[in-house]
Amino acid sequence: MVRDPSMKAVGWARSLPISNGVKTARDWTREHLETLGWARTAPDLMDSVVLAVSEMVTNAHVHARSDAQLILAWDEECLHVTVHDSSPLLPEQRHAGDSALGGRGLLLIDALADDWETRPCPRGKDVTACFQPPPSTKG
Repeated sequence: MVRDPSMKAVGWARSLPISNGVKTARDWTREHLETLGWARTAPDLMDSVVLAVSEMVTNAHVHARSDAQLILAWDEECLHVTVHDSSPLLPEQRHAGDSALGGRGLLLIDALADDWETRPCPRGKDVTACFQPPPSTKG
């Protein structure tokens, strides 16, 4: 697909320490999605993105035992949500029993996002999820 060279992308980045990062991540993400007008045009999608961000940052803090870097990038087709942590271990889906309190994070991200991937980096890994709003909100 050839992109229109006049297309403008926007992005935001934020470091999130283990001590208070998850609530900060949710609030910060919600604020930026509001600047895109999603509170009005795609409120359910906005809630899905905020929930996925919460899960991704929690995973970085709990499983990687790492601060997290959250990056939101909007390219007028997809909101790319990336969480970077310092662990080189890529996440793996686990089978969580009915009574388990955890173990469903990747299943949740898979259900919420249009697409997602993990990628090793020189100093850890990135987990990226893509969210495509309904056509009427892409404008």
